[in-house]
Amino acid sequence: MDINSIALKYKDYMLDLRRHFHSHPELSFKEYETSKRIKKELDKMGIPYKSGNNNTSILATIEGHKKGKTIALRTDMDALSVTECTTVSYKSQNKGCMHACGHDAHMASLLGAAKILKEIQHELPGTVKLIFQPGEEMGQGAKKIIEQGILDGIDSIFGLHVISDIECGKISIDAGPKMASADTFKITVTGKGGHGAKPNQGIDALVVASAIVLNLQSIVSREIDPLEPAVVSIGTFKAGTQYNIIADNAELFGTARCFNNDVRKKIPVAMRRIIENTAKSYGATANLDYSFAVAPVINDIELSKIGESAVTTILSEDALLKDTKLLISEDFSEYTEKIPSVFALVGARNEKKDAKYPHHNEKFNVDEDCLLIASALHAQYAYDYLTKIN
Repeated sequence: MDINSIALKYKDYMLDLRRHFHSHPELSFKEYETSKRIKKELDKMGIPYKSGNNNTSILATIEGHKKGKTIALRTDMDALSVTECTTVSYKSQNKGCMHACGHDAHMASLLGAAKILKEIQHELPGTVKLIFQPGEEMGQGAKKIIEQGILDGIDSIFGLHVISDIECGKISIDAGPKMASADTFKITVTGKGGHGAKPNQGIDALVVASAIVLNLQSIVSREIDPLEPAVVSIGTFKAGTQYNIIADNAELFGTARCFNNDVRKKIPVAMRRIIENTAKSYGATANLDYSFAVAPVINDIELSKIGESAVTTILSEDALLKDTKLLISEDFSEYTEKIPSVFALVGARNEKKDAKYPHHNEKFNVDEDCLLIASALHAQYAYDYLTKIN
């Protein structure tokens, strides 16, 4: 089975699709035209599908020549609120909206894989489901469609993300953590307002909040094992109304990330202790509102072995990266907590092609050679899973 050769036939098809999606990005849960185009392509292939309750998610089915296991391949669909600053001919036509994370490449690759799998349908000893998921950027898409029963009857799931930090032609799919949890928090500080000329008569919430920001840095540096990557970052700081008024309140918003679920549970406990005691030392009060938003993506050991074998088949052993993990998050973790799963990080960086900017940057782009690699990996993994697990 030479899946690479089959994928090569659809290279231009995927390139055109990726550029179409890139030119017409849509925000989370508003992927209406994107969903229509995907359905149009599935109709052309003769692949049946069902739409989710939100009118954008799609579940397509490719039945093999006999009954067996059912493997799902998943892609995300949404774009970001970013104004594109590239000069490519296919730049975003929707002002203030951009595929700055690679989801356009993901969709094109999965549709390319659909063509491959449709072509070898008679050789599949089982079923392949294709999940087109909305709302990943909001961290809610996977959860919503799981609640609608999209995983019913599915034995395992595979997903991937093109990564601008990794050179095109390299892939990380080994066992263990791949992407971090992404939790959010809000800190509210309450002090006592007063005149800027008489700070002794007030309790400066701005000073208290500043001290909290500094003291929170000790969690990662002094309370977490240095061999366990983690971050606690404050993204916004709001305090004060005028230059000569002592601020009576302050609000801080931020994110905490890690790969270890035990560390994940420890972070808000340490934060609450530091926040409340720091505020108390100034005579103020403070409250932490912490939300466990997105869990870490952790690859199954046995499925990772199948994944690594698939990579060596379509590329080589030299293409495999070990111990690569990123502190960015992915709501694919919602699936990993329900059924056996594996997630690949597919290189998309190539400085010669100006594919060198970080995700969510207004100049983000990918080496489009990653489309061929990603589509072949989708198809090869599905074929290998069905033939080895069954």
